[in-house]
Amino acid sequence: MNLEDIMRRLEVLRIEHRDLDSAILALSSSGTGDQLQLARLKKRKLRLRDEIAALEDALVPDIIA
Repeated sequence: MNLEDIMRRLEVLRIEHRDLDSAILALSSSGTGDQLQLARLKKRKLRLRDEIAALEDALVPDIIA
């Protein structure tokens, strides 16, 4: 992956992460939220966060101390 691909992928992941945030909030505040669905959304959000962190780490060059 080149720099441009990583930046594009990060933007897509960040948008999906925000969308999941909204979905989780809406589902939990409705009071009739399906707990299994809520757990799946939270798990997906964590996976996205991990992927975002990995891509951000790829953008930072390794510095040998």
